[in-house]
Amino acid sequence: MTEANSRNYTPEFREESVKTILAQGLSLEEASRRLGVPKGTLANWVAAARRSVTATAIPGSRTMAELEAEVVKLRKDLAEACMERDVIKKLRRTSLGSRCPVRANEINATRLSRDFTLPCLCCLSQQLLCLVES
Repeated sequence: MTEANSRNYTPEFREESVKTILAQGLSLEEASRRLGVPKGTLANWVAAARRSVTATAIPGSRTMAELEAEVVKLRKDLAEACMERDVIKKLRRTSLGSRCPVRANEINATRLSRDFTLPCLCCLSQQLLCLVES
């Protein structure tokens, strides 16, 4: 590369360029055209940011590989939880019509609770006060 073609970019410009590319999901070609920076240079900056080799990495921040591994783990956990939920749903649907004695008692208890009405609490408290006073 000749002296005329070489350019120095500030670390802030590099960071902002990488953030823009990653946040907006721009292709390297599109970002290169918009920013006026060679595609290879942008590719190097993005690769370095993903590896967290840059000197301007925030202390305590995680690398892209760590974040991607966490995403994979969380997706696996979510798929497992969804599968467990679906199994429970299926069990509830199939057991509604079963002849299981526990299930039959539960249905009867539900019917009884709907048929039995409790007096309102105001009336009940007044009756208790009358009993206590007499």
